[in-house]
Amino acid sequence: MTAHEQPKYARLKPPNGVVVAWQSGMQRGVSYVESLGLGGMLVRTKTTIPLRSLVIILLDMPVGQVRGRAIVRRNHEEKGIAVQIIAMDPEDRARLQRQLKELEPAA
Repeated sequence: MTAHEQPKYARLKPPNGVVVAWQSGMQRGVSYVESLGLGGMLVRTKTTIPLRSLVIILLDMPVGQVRGRAIVRRNHEEKGIAVQIIAMDPEDRARLQRQLKELEPAA
């Protein structure tokens, strides 16, 4: 991974059991989230979605549900798909930020 491919925001390990319902075109599924950040996430799935495809996401987390739109940036054969979040309502972004704050290691 080159410097320009690094995620803009830090990725954190979400609590066990955090799932995302996703839909891209006619494909849809529910998958576990491997890593999570304000700018995107790694979704564990064996489904391959073409790069730059739009994905509608619904995260189910301890702080509540978070909805948004994302774009597929990478396909990892053994891990799943890496998506970049491109749109989210302010309330959803606030819930995601609150969850990420709770996951940050104590300084």
